[in-house]
Amino acid sequence: MTQVLKSNPNSLTISSRIEERWQRGELTSAQVDEFQDFLAEVDRQFLQHRIITNNAYTRWFKEGKATDEELKHFIKQFSVFSNQFLIAALLKTINSPTLKQSRASREILLNELGVIYRQANGSSSNGSTQTEEEKDRSGDPELVSTEGTVDGGICRFRAAHFEWLIGVAEGLGLHYEDIGKRQHGSPTTLHFCDELQRLYGSDDPAIAEGASFAVENWAAAGFWQELEDGLHEIKRSRHPQLHLAFFTWHNRVEAQHAGHTLEELEEVYFHPDFDRAKFFQGGREILEAVAVFWDGLNRDRDIGANGQDVQS
Repeated sequence: MTQVLKSNPNSLTISSRIEERWQRGELTSAQVDEFQDFLAEVDRQFLQHRIITNNAYTRWFKEGKATDEELKHFIKQFSVFSNQFLIAALLKTINSPTLKQSRASREILLNELGVIYRQANGSSSNGSTQTEEEKDRSGDPELVSTEGTVDGGICRFRAAHFEWLIGVAEGLGLHYEDIGKRQHGSPTTLHFCDELQRLYGSDDPAIAEGASFAVENWAAAGFWQELEDGLHEIKRSRHPQLHLAFFTWHNRVEAQHAGHTLEELEEVYFHPDFDRAKFFQGGREILEAVAVFWDGLNRDRDIGANGQDVQS
């Protein structure tokens, strides 16, 4: 077996799991080499997509120079994506081709809805000695874990990711009724939401697998860090009241999600019915939808800079 190590730290390489399967004789050298070639193609088509390598909006946002109106518009559009993602995640769960994949999808969906990850050793944020106030605070993203499983976890209303985002919005004068609904979304934001449902939640396993892999690796490729950097600068310079844990928590957790999608891909790739063409189709199309979302925010910013109204 030939293993090629790439200089790009975000590039895909053969994992120890595949090496162990090869050493046990479950995979041939030819199969492993073919899979490595496949990962190189995934890298070229997905990880080198321009919205991952060169996101103009988040590159600008990280400087922390967004005006209050630009910041409100961003939070409103991001809240629509975040809330509408629940529909795509539910579709992905319903359409999962295996029980194991269904459970993996439910991990994401239920955590989004407020089920806190429980550590493998059985520990959780819940405890019989906690006061009611302390139990309520266990939903705070500053406190909850980024690792573990929702199986056996505790559900807290305050641990729902959308409630964390409400906390950010309220620091800018926005409230629950101002964010998250389709009526608050721009056309480009709604296009992204609809494509997530069509592709990420597809009933075609290969389309869904490609979209899921692309989405999770996009999320782990650095845009959360750029958003966090910009928001911390805004908090430091203008809005010390902002609660940013929604963004800092997601920045910490996304690499774990991307790792899970690679493990899942390793399992489905070697099935005889795996459709490479549809896998790449799902990934390419969802990344184009991601680009529509960010490009839309960038155009809205340019329109606002020229003295016209930005949709609010």
